[in-house]
Amino acid sequence: MFAEERHQEIVRRAREHGRVDVATLSAELDVTPETVRRDLTALERSGLLRRVHGGAIAIERFGVEPAVAAREAVLTAEKARIGKAALDELPAEGAIVVDAGTTTRQLVELLPTDVELTVVVNSPPLATVLARYANVTVMMLGGRVRGRTLAAVGDWGIDALARIHVDVAFMATNGLSVERGLTTPDPTEAAVKRAMIAAARRTVLLADHTKIGNDYFSRFGDLADVDTYITDTGADAELVEEIADAGPRVVLA
Repeated sequence: MFAEERHQEIVRRAREHGRVDVATLSAELDVTPETVRRDLTALERSGLLRRVHGGAIAIERFGVEPAVAAREAVLTAEKARIGKAALDELPAEGAIVVDAGTTTRQLVELLPTDVELTVVVNSPPLATVLARYANVTVMMLGGRVRGRTLAAVGDWGIDALARIHVDVAFMATNGLSVERGLTTPDPTEAAVKRAMIAAARRTVLLADHTKIGNDYFSRFGDLADVDTYITDTGADAELVEEIADAGPRVVLA
């Protein structure tokens, strides 16, 4: 197992179980305790884990989200495949809304240049990427920009979303489960996400497999609100089946 694969597995376990310990990781990943400690240190520096005595805890368990730069460095190949698969969900023409996120950014980076689209975003970085497309009309939602996620939140954006209608909402999430639906740590960001879903004819969720089974403070939708869920092939087959039974069509990229 390469270091990047090991890091992904450690983060997955921490998010699923709340914490990981050095001794168990060393035995189950077949590496030395010193290697595990170095891995945990690297993941803490990336903002994905917080070291505690004997192991580490997923940073989200403290109600703190990893910064965008840290999330961009994780599961890059999987996110790229998800973004590419999402191209099949684009309308032939019309309007879409794209939620802030590192996986949704992959879709934005791959948009076709021969389709006329109006794209509504709540992320200044996504708006900057979209500005280079001559065939795209970019509509930027206003509000307070959260430093950790670089997403605009607040009534300015929510009011604007209440006055528009788009063909597809491409959404991101911190967690999803059959029991709790779609969740994210921050209530103000959850409110914008709810308004995005309400403004769209169809909802497409883009989220890698590590988000499955995680529940966070603020709920912004049910799985029944999602028409299509695109994830990567690392998703557990039984969990994928449970998600599909709850409503959305599941696409493995």
